[in-house]
Amino acid sequence: MAVSEHEMNTRDGRRALVRVAAPKPLTESSAARYVWAAARLALGWVFLWAFLDKLFGLGHETPAAKAWTKGGSPTEGFLKFSPKGPFAGVYHGIAGAAWADWLFMLGLAGVGAALILGIGMRIAALGGAALLIMMWAAVLPPQNNVFMDDHLIYALLIVGLALVGAGDVLGLGRWWAKVPLVKRFPFLR
Repeated sequence: MAVSEHEMNTRDGRRALVRVAAPKPLTESSAARYVWAAARLALGWVFLWAFLDKLFGLGHETPAAKAWTKGGSPTEGFLKFSPKGPFAGVYHGIAGAAWADWLFMLGLAGVGAALILGIGMRIAALGGAALLIMMWAAVLPPQNNVFMDDHLIYALLIVGLALVGAGDVLGLGRWWAKVPLVKRFPFLR
């Protein structure tokens, strides 16, 4: 319980100190902080696994022969065959482009590493949410629901993780916040 003290006027005109106890918000409880940290680590692994699978062709979504390290394109397969809806032409047009491959892979690796380490959460939230929304927009309308799909839920989750400071528990967020460059430029937190 959080206790706050307030001065109030009594009926006879005197000042009195009143203590008010209020329950801590859920985000401040120890259990909630660990749940947010676990969600951060899980989502970080989603990004990092996608990066590793496309880099080395681990056989989950990317066959070994199509690995980026073997000359394959991380964006070509999906962007060439999967996009539907109003943005399909845009996505088809960038399928397999070297700049798209590099940006996609840097995004996956950067967001995954930031989430796993608990650092740079604000930039990871911005970049990760943008990447997820673009993946959602590539297949409009979603297959399982008229509007909502897991990409939008993950985008909301990653922003929420940054807002609650999820990098501070089971991560390096507190240390990162004390780095002089991060103190000078708080958006790096």
